[in-house]
Amino acid sequence: MAKQSTRLILSSLLCICFLAIAMPGYAAKENFDVWLANVKTEALTKGISQPTIDAAFANVKILERVVALDRKQPETTQTFQQYMEKRLPKSLVDAGKARLNENREVLEEVGKKYGVQPRFIVALWGVETRYGKYTGGFSVIDALTTLAYDNRRAAYFRKELFLALKILEDKHIAAADMKGSWAGAMGQSQFMPSSFVNFAVDHDEDGRTDIWTTKADVFASAANYLSKSGWKGDQTWGREVTLPKGFDLSLISLKIAKPMQEWQDLGIRKASGQSLPSRQLMGSLVQPKGGNGQTFLVYNNYRTILKWNRSTYFAMSVGQLADLIGDG
Repeated sequence: MAKQSTRLILSSLLCICFLAIAMPGYAAKENFDVWLANVKTEALTKGISQPTIDAAFANVKILERVVALDRKQPETTQTFQQYMEKRLPKSLVDAGKARLNENREVLEEVGKKYGVQPRFIVALWGVETRYGKYTGGFSVIDALTTLAYDNRRAAYFRKELFLALKILEDKHIAAADMKGSWAGAMGQSQFMPSSFVNFAVDHDEDGRTDIWTTKADVFASAANYLSKSGWKGDQTWGREVTLPKGFDLSLISLKIAKPMQEWQDLGIRKASGQSLPSRQLMGSLVQPKGGNGQTFLVYNNYRTILKWNRSTYFAMSVGQLADLIGDG
């Protein structure tokens, strides 16, 4: 009997070792209550008060839906054209023009302060949350707790969880109202807590930085993010171009940047067939995957949009929506 028990123990240990080798992200989870108690203790050492901790974790729960969404592969099945048609319908463009006009005064004020054209602020707002219509219904604390307890990206989300607690501690929002995406991105600008701490702005100076309901704060926070990430207020993002026959496709890379004249000399032209602009901006060629060879000449601001979201499709959608909105 003792031998049989020993065999079972050894077998279990071998299974755990196999999982650790075959699945690098695998690790046995500690009991959630024990884990949460450790998080609360650590939060106290980071300057979070006991009342804030109690309010944040009063009804905390693991969200299996969040785990499932985190495991889901990113968008790879849609072609570039399908993505753009879905993300940039005419209704979004029309709404963007209307929102720009409705909020023109504050947008121009923010744009001037941070050096970001209003149309790009509106475009980010539109692509991220449909101008504040879809900001996510998940409890940010529940979502971040779930992902911090999960094994896949625990260290990253644990840091975000503590920053979310800091936001609550600073009374920018109440725990019950801190809603966002399944990954913890918050408000109309969909900032992760780290982005909130680094870039969010109390533009209306009411003592709270409110990216959930105060448009002035939403616009200024987005503009501040872009500005601090290297935005050039006197440049656009890029444009669609055509390639000449026999073009060296190895030159299509964000790692390769050339002044406008060099691309012109290589036969690159605007999509209309006209010559490239004479201003000697540095540009790189990009072909979105699944784009049937559509090619874009992109500039510094395209790279800055990628710092917001590293998706080529996302950056293209923001740039094109800004072009379609126009006027600012």
